[in-house]
Amino acid sequence: MDNRIGKEQARSVQKVQLPLHEPLGRISCPRCGNSVNFVEQLESVMVTTTYKQNTDGSFTPVEQNSDTYGEMSFLCGECGYDLTPFHAHFREMVF
Repeated sequence: MDNRIGKEQARSVQKVQLPLHEPLGRISCPRCGNSVNFVEQLESVMVTTTYKQNTDGSFTPVEQNSDTYGEMSFLCGECGYDLTPFHAHFREMVF
């Protein structure tokens, strides 16, 4: 059997460029295999919430801002393994 492809078939073949950095797809923990549950941990976070007081004396939040002053970690949600090297990929894939 001849494994060469003809000119017609060669024209229909599409090249796919894969990213050079890891991960190529889903993130999975190298320690426990988890590929579902993850934790983003922020240290030294200041949360500022603006409230409006209603006529009945209750409060309603109007706006909330947060600033991070410490380090950010990305962890396996099952075993706590540090997956911070994959944090950039995680942030790109949050929709």
